[in-house]
Amino acid sequence: MSATKPAQPLDHVLRGDTSGELLDPEVHARQYSYVRKAHETELVEDYVELIADLIDAKGEARAVELAQRMGVTQATVGKMIRRISEAGLVTSEPYRSIFLTDAGKEMAEQSRRRHIVVLRFLRALGVSEATARKDAEGVEHHVSAETIEIMRRFADAHDDTR
Repeated sequence: MSATKPAQPLDHVLRGDTSGELLDPEVHARQYSYVRKAHETELVEDYVELIADLIDAKGEARAVELAQRMGVTQATVGKMIRRISEAGLVTSEPYRSIFLTDAGKEMAEQSRRRHIVVLRFLRALGVSEATARKDAEGVEHHVSAETIEIMRRFADAHDDTR
């Protein structure tokens, strides 16, 4: 087994070879672009996933409970519901339940799958339950399909409940 080289202060921006040079500007820009895109969609994904969770657990999703569980005002929820409705992810009427469209259900399922994989991975690493839940909430939006698959395999291999 080969020894891993100790981390250096600029490892996060250096090329993978041994040249000691910074990443090419285009590669570096793509990394930031990926993160900006993830930030744009993460709140939408969180709302859609929570709506699906509430529907599955309670049979319906209402704005008042979304506000409670997201820790925001009902006005904030109303704005987000309008936004995700315009995106074709939910349907709703004033003072009624919120329903996911087929596209919303698909987004919720994908988000839920990523969330569960990250949560299981963090637990398998030995992260405390409270910290794993908190960290999984953000990490799920920022990892690639490749990373999620490796996390899933690791969690499967270290699952004590199997």
